[in-house]
Amino acid sequence: MNGVTNSVCKVLEHLALRGHQAHVMVPACGAPGSYVGFRVEQIASVPYRQFPVGLPGLHVQRIIEEFRPDIIHVASPFLLGGEAIAAGRRLGIPTVAIFQTDVAGYARRNHLAALESIAWRIMRRIHRHATVTLVPSSATMSDLRRAGFRRLKRWGRGVDLQAYHPRNRTTAAARELHRALSPDGEVVVGYVGRIAPEKQVERMNALRGVPGISLAIVGAGPSLPLLKKTLGDMPVTYLGELRGEALAMAYASFDIFLHTGEEETFGQTVQEAHASGLPVVAPRAGGPIDLVAHGATGFLYTPGDSVEMRRTVELLARDTAMRRRMGEAGRRGILGRSWETVCDELLARYAKVIRTTEIKLERRSLLKSR
Repeated sequence: MNGVTNSVCKVLEHLALRGHQAHVMVPACGAPGSYVGFRVEQIASVPYRQFPVGLPGLHVQRIIEEFRPDIIHVASPFLLGGEAIAAGRRLGIPTVAIFQTDVAGYARRNHLAALESIAWRIMRRIHRHATVTLVPSSATMSDLRRAGFRRLKRWGRGVDLQAYHPRNRTTAAARELHRALSPDGEVVVGYVGRIAPEKQVERMNALRGVPGISLAIVGAGPSLPLLKKTLGDMPVTYLGELRGEALAMAYASFDIFLHTGEEETFGQTVQEAHASGLPVVAPRAGGPIDLVAHGATGFLYTPGDSVEMRRTVELLARDTAMRRRMGEAGRRGILGRSWETVCDELLARYAKVIRTTEIKLERRSLLKSR
């Protein structure tokens, strides 16, 4: 359960809706054999920090040759995705690479400076051969340009505007959960996401002693034991990993949404919080820069500044009217970002890339004939 997988599923659902065909290759992880009618083929993988990393091989090109696609969509390419891009180049099939995972950032965070440089070189080499790389945020676009990446275009992510909706707050399920999270009328500060080092959820410790609040954390991951130890005796409820309606009800039970990670290439949970009518507090870094209008739909704090983060949460906790106003503004601002709209933008990008590639191949053929 992660942002990359979620966006891939939404793209596949939209391809099915629009009458297209797809064949899916994924790292072996116990995935089902099909999804929305499309075959899902598992490729040998090795585990890394609870994630399966697909291994490249000649069978990747064989699968592509048999399916004969018009375009190859490569989600967060590394080893397996890099092989798919190389196969597309050999076969004359255009490739759209989606930059979603900061591999170099992972190496840096784990104090592997030498590997960070190697990771950047590998990523540049992979993306250099893609027809186009789609980037989710302006901050990531700037980072990639500085790192020497080329042929970059913006493509964000959609949000389910019906599942995540302010009206959910009036449901019996949301009201009951809110009462459980706020037994004495506390303002509920919620987090949704993977509990992993890169998410920096332990920074919620800075809220220790803030009067009149309780914390609610949705998610699971390798850092959960450390998080529980760090937050200790703070008023926090761990709701575990939630999906579907249960996740929507969790958002509806929050009063404030707090995003702590400073290395997000996008920040899908921020969009879901806005769609749910919540004010958002997030670091002024990565994807949230594009998603949170400071002072209008929430607050952006200086990365690493726990005092500023605490101050903005305290401000929102004290002011019910501000929370309501920012929540409404966040909902209005997200109305044009449904998954249908965003995926139609992607299909338009596919069509443009396919046509550009056809023109290039026609020119090469003409030059050879001369």
